Amino acid sequence: MVGLLEQHERAARRRVDGLREEADRIQAELAAAELEWQEWAIARRRIDTVLTPDNSGSADPEDASDLRDAAKPKSQVPVWREGLAWSVLSVDYQRILKELADRSRLGQGPLTCQELAASFGMDVVPARVEALRSKAKRLVARGWLAEPAAGRFTLAQAVSGPGGGS
Repeated sequence: MVGLLEQHERAARRRVDGLREEADRIQAELAAAELEWQEWAIARRRIDTVLTPDNSGSADPEDASDLRDAAKPKSQVPVWREGLAWSVLSVDYQRILKELADRSRLGQGPLTCQELAASFGMDVVPARVEALRSKAKRLVARGWLAEPAAGRFTLAQAVSGPGGGS
């Protein structure tokens, strides 16, 4: 009976892991599509600004604010590229990167999400750990982090300090 229960538990866990991976993949695709959409919206606004005859090329401050907001949404995780600063990420994501960067600088290895939660002074409960895991997986999918072993996270090889780049 116990063996049968364990078998069902393993099958359910595999399904959860598969769905979580699929959700991360879809989230990455969504972020890329939103970024592309925002870039097109910015391009259209800039063209409108240039082509508006009664507007001598200077954008309305409110429109400029809209452009900045569209170009740098804090709720999204952009794909990492050379020279991209950590400041494009929300504070939660920056905190994860800082913790892993500090460990890397000290020559220490990757961390699990439970260890991250503990280092942040959080209660190490499933809800907190899963929230961190989701963020870490998103950072892996976008190239900011690496997952050298299942559930263990470290900075991606090319990612360095908070200033960005390398």
